[in-house]
Amino acid sequence: MKILLKNILIQDINSKHHQEVKDILIENGLIIKIDNGITTKADSILEKENISASIGFVDIFSKIGEPGFEYNETLITASNAAQAGGFTRIFSLPNTHPTVSTQSQINYIKEKSNSLPVFIHSLGAISKNIEGNTLAEMYDMFSNGAIAFSDGDTPIQSTVLMLKALQYVKAFNGIIVQMPLDKGFSKIGVMNEGIVSTTLGMPGIPELAETLMIKRDIELLKYAESKLHLTGVSTASGIELITEAKKQGLQITCSVAPHHLLFCDEDIVDYNTNFKVDPPLRTRKDMMALRMAVMNNEIDCIACHHVPVHNDFKDCEFDRAANGMIHLQTVFAEINTALPELSTTKLLALFSYHPRTIFNLPIPKIEEGEQAEITLFNKETEFTLTKENNKSKSYNSVLFNKNLKGEIIGTINKGKIFIN
Repeated sequence: MKILLKNILIQDINSKHHQEVKDILIENGLIIKIDNGITTKADSILEKENISASIGFVDIFSKIGEPGFEYNETLITASNAAQAGGFTRIFSLPNTHPTVSTQSQINYIKEKSNSLPVFIHSLGAISKNIEGNTLAEMYDMFSNGAIAFSDGDTPIQSTVLMLKALQYVKAFNGIIVQMPLDKGFSKIGVMNEGIVSTTLGMPGIPELAETLMIKRDIELLKYAESKLHLTGVSTASGIELITEAKKQGLQITCSVAPHHLLFCDEDIVDYNTNFKVDPPLRTRKDMMALRMAVMNNEIDCIACHHVPVHNDFKDCEFDRAANGMIHLQTVFAEINTALPELSTTKLLALFSYHPRTIFNLPIPKIEEGEQAEITLFNKETEFTLTKENNKSKSYNSVLFNKNLKGEIIGTINKGKIFIN
């Protein structure tokens, strides 16, 4: 299949064509020519004003559901939402039924995703059945393609088990991914502890639930001399702890979820259950501190924390509602809207280069002879998520019918072009 992209602004810092407007000819998934005025006949031609091209976006934390929870999301619907959001690769959480804690489950997801428009990489479970008691078959999962290891949205609470995991993955240079949250607090709390929770009369989850876990995991990382990625960091204090650990030379990286950059606990005034997320929305001060941390390069990447939830588990009282919000299709526009001053170079580092570097994924170039794994976007045009264009199987988002700045035009991946 031949694909011709006309008058494309190349945004790839590793390419000699960076920030040049060129035509790009792709054949059978390979970039065969970059030049001006290419007239070669092609099976698909894209010619539209003001389109930029970068290497494909990567998301490192998405809860899909399949197998076991297909009523929330399937591999197909998650892949379609991810492609519409500009992603060419996503990491799926192991919180399925059965859990992704054996090589057979890694192979199941790998085989099912072969025909989908994105590469789906499995995060293998740290503990057997995500019960937090004993280590899962981590080496076997790694040998069969697990990208890293995490208990997903059920973070490791046991100090001993967390240390064992950090030590174990050193044998194959693996990475532990942890959402830092002491779940003991969230058993009784449903939102951030503070003035707003008191006003609304709802039990709160203190900042301490996050900072305690970050402090513990940093000490364990220091002892094990391993690799750790903390995701869903939601507090200013949490970022400060991680930044200091980096200065000490520890192999630690971090990511934030889009809802912690766009919203805060003040947005929960009408008890909208779609604002119920884990970790919870924090204070306005925390939200602004996270935004500043992104601008100051203290955040390594954006993690969607895409958690699709069927309406049955959201259309209820706030304290009984399930946690989670969908993001795959909107996250690029969310970040571009929340941080309009963020340069294109920094934006693409958060979505493409940094996650690929952290997790040892291929970093293609937009150059002749390279595989075409490309995201096409326009930072200036608007995108609006509607019930009609939503690709996820679930609808738990507060962004429906909201105008966001930044549009994904399409992707090129696995030898095909996908136009939104």
